[in-house]
Amino acid sequence: MKKIQKVLIALLCCGFTLLPTRESNAIVPAGILEVIKAGVKKVIKAVDLRIQRLQNKTIWLQNAQKAIENAMAKLKLEEITEWTERQKTLYQEYFEELNKVKSIIAYYQKVRDISKKQARLLEAYQKAWNLLKKDKHFTAEELHTMSKVYEGMLSQSAKNIDQLLVIVNSFQTQMSDAKRLELIEQADKQIDIVFYDLIKFNRRNIRLSLMRAKAQHDVEAVKRFYNLQ
Repeated sequence: MKKIQKVLIALLCCGFTLLPTRESNAIVPAGILEVIKAGVKKVIKAVDLRIQRLQNKTIWLQNAQKAIENAMAKLKLEEITEWTERQKTLYQEYFEELNKVKSIIAYYQKVRDISKKQARLLEAYQKAWNLLKKDKHFTAEELHTMSKVYEGMLSQSAKNIDQLLVIVNSFQTQMSDAKRLELIEQADKQIDIVFYDLIKFNRRNIRLSLMRAKAQHDVEAVKRFYNLQ
């Protein structure tokens, strides 16, 4: 992120002072977009499948608990001795397993939420970039610089997808709950940082276009172009 911020600062400090010529087209590598799209789909699909399996297991455990509770409730006091102790042990095992399953489902749901946030970030990028490329107030050189900033943001986003996949697969390893929660919080924080930088960068670019439009008396046209109120 430090590299992205340095590029962003340099971009803003120069004030986009180049002459408004458009000799070349700036393009963010499509490969990064495809990696993020495929990664988001992969994570959400894997999470949804595992949540469904765990929910089925939850229903089974709950039914097992209920059956034991009913059996114990029907016993007379003199019968609740050795048998009851065995059932209590079994009941406790079901109870602990049920809590564990519910905890895992909560982890998966958090991962899915982060993945959907990744998808919204991608949509925000594509919407802004598709408009900026068509904005006559920016030169080809300026768009090229913008594309490098966007590329850095998307590269970080792609790394975040890799971390989400590690988290999804962590339930099949010996990773502790504390470590898993730490990774989830890191991934969530990282995507929030990238999302914030993206939105801020988009807004600054649009404000710059409006400033240039003011000098050319076409502010309203720019507002309509970016769908601004």
